[in-house]
Amino acid sequence: MDAKEIKNIGKKLNAFLKQFDDCFYRSQPRGHLKSYVRGQVSSLQRKSAEPIALLTKTPPRTLQRFLSYVHWDEQRLRDRIQWIVATDHAHPDAIGIVDDSGHPKKGSHTACVQRQWCGKAGKRDNCVVSVHIGYSWGDFQCLLDSDLYMPQSWANDLERRKQAGIPEDAVYRKKTDIALAQIAHALTNGIRVWAWTFDEWYGRDGKFLDGLQQLGQNYVAEVPADFTGWVHEPVILLRPRTERSHKTGRKRHFPRLSAKALLASEVQNLVVYSRKFQKQRWKKFYVKEGEKGPVVWEVKWSKFYRKQGQEGLPGSVHCLIVARNVLNPDEVKYFVSNMVPGSNGITLEKLLWIAFSRWPF
Repeated sequence: MDAKEIKNIGKKLNAFLKQFDDCFYRSQPRGHLKSYVRGQVSSLQRKSAEPIALLTKTPPRTLQRFLSYVHWDEQRLRDRIQWIVATDHAHPDAIGIVDDSGHPKKGSHTACVQRQWCGKAGKRDNCVVSVHIGYSWGDFQCLLDSDLYMPQSWANDLERRKQAGIPEDAVYRKKTDIALAQIAHALTNGIRVWAWTFDEWYGRDGKFLDGLQQLGQNYVAEVPADFTGWVHEPVILLRPRTERSHKTGRKRHFPRLSAKALLASEVQNLVVYSRKFQKQRWKKFYVKEGEKGPVVWEVKWSKFYRKQGQEGLPGSVHCLIVARNVLNPDEVKYFVSNMVPGSNGITLEKLLWIAFSRWPF
C-alpha cells in the first residue's frame, strides 16, 4: 500500500466518522473520537488510551477524560451504525451472531465486576462481561450492539451501584434477555439476517429460542449434550376421550402428552440409540483452512421436536445436527435449528455454514 492509498483511507475514515458528529454535543469530543479510532486501526501493539494519545499527539489525560467522563448519545450512535449496516451492507445471506465476552479486571471497584466465567481467560475469573450481537457477511463483520451484564450481586447492592455510577433505573437482566432485546431493537432499525447463531450457553435457554421465533427469526443454536426433545413427533392429547370425560377423579390438564408417548431424551442419547441416527453414515463437512490444514467435521442429522414450555410439550418441527471433529472424535457439538433441510430450499450445508460462522473462516 503506497502513501496515496493510505491518504485516501484517511479521507474515507474522516467521512465515515463525520456521520456520528451529532452524537457528541461539542466539537472537541468529535476530534477525540477520530484520534481514538485512528489508534484502534493502527499497528500499535497496546491500544490503550496512553499509547493512542502519544500516537495522535493528544494529551493522554485529555483522551482518558474523553473515554471516562465525556457525555455522548450512545443510543443515537448505536442506531446510526445499524442504519448504515442495514442500508449499505444488507445481504439476504447475512448471519447474526450472539456472543458475550469477559474482560479480566483486578480489584472490586469496576462496575459489575465479580468472579464469573471469562471466555478470554477460559475459566472463572474476576472480570466484567458484556453481551453483543454482530453481523457477518463475506469479508464484512461488525458489532451491532453491546451491553454490560450486571450480575445479581450488583443489582441488589444499592450502595455499591451508587459508588460505581450505575443508574438507578438499571435492573438485573439475564444475558439471554439482553441479547433478545438487542435483536428486537436491531430489527426496528432495518437489520435483517438469514439466521442467528450462538453457543450452547444461549442455546440451552428455551425461552430465548421461543423469543426468537416470536420475533420471526431463524436460528442455528449450539445446544448442550443434555438438551431434550424427540426425533419422532409424540402424540398430543388435546381433550379427554369421550368415555373418560364424565369420570370422576383427578382432573387432567390438556393439551398433554399421550400416555403411550416416549419421554423426551437428551440429544447425546438420541444420537447413540435412535435408529434415525444409527442408520446414517457420517458425512464429512469442510469448515475452514486451519493452521495445520483443513478443518473437517463429520455430521448426522434428523428432524427434531424440542421440549418447550412448563408443560414440556413438543414444539414445531426442528432439525438436530450432531457434528464431531474428524481429527478428534471426542470433540462433539450439537446444533438445533428451527429450519429443516429439504424445506424452502434449505440445505444441510447451509445450516452447517451458519453453525460454524461464530468462528472466523
